[in-house]
Amino acid sequence: MNIIRSFQHLFARKTDLMPIFAQQAAFLSQASDILCRMLESMDSAQWRLSHKEIRALEHQGDALLTEFREQIMGRPMTPGTRANFITVAMSMDDCLDVVKDASNAVNIYDPKKIDNQLKELAQLILAEAKALQKLLPLLVNVRKNAADITLLCDRITELEHEADEAYEGYIGYIFTKEEDLREMTKYKNLAELFEKATDSGKHVADCVRIMLLGNSEN
Repeated sequence: MNIIRSFQHLFARKTDLMPIFAQQAAFLSQASDILCRMLESMDSAQWRLSHKEIRALEHQGDALLTEFREQIMGRPMTPGTRANFITVAMSMDDCLDVVKDASNAVNIYDPKKIDNQLKELAQLILAEAKALQKLLPLLVNVRKNAADITLLCDRITELEHEADEAYEGYIGYIFTKEEDLREMTKYKNLAELFEKATDSGKHVADCVRIMLLGNSEN
């Protein structure tokens, strides 16, 4: 009976970390959605307002990561499990940081136009964020949810590959079509940041894959 209670206690300690993961994913999804809507406007005042909203979410994300670290330390779990959870939480925080940087870059560069290719990259960022919203709650039981976790990780990888192709196509487009060197540099830098955001989402999925592999070997 004591052994059963110990396992129940361990499981409970893990499950009460899930709301933090869920909130991280919600912040990322909200920020990504704001970025997409931001690109539908050419109003610099609206851009500043959108970036302010994303920055506020990023600050909340930082506070959430601090709370996560405080909660997980001293928990009755193996060092490997603890390290995996911390790595996933930190990589999620990195995602939100990059989305914030992307929105800030729009304000700083003040481009003359927002090409559809940039909007497409932003939509891929949002699609990854939505997939992460589905993925992270499954970490409550990695073994039981292994199949669904793998499918979502694969989906995020596919989205990142789409972003790579979209980015490369856009770079070729602007070098061919854009005659204003200054504007071309702006578009190139924005595309790089947007593509970096999709790389960050894939990094989260890769961290989860490592966690999945570790559980399958135990």
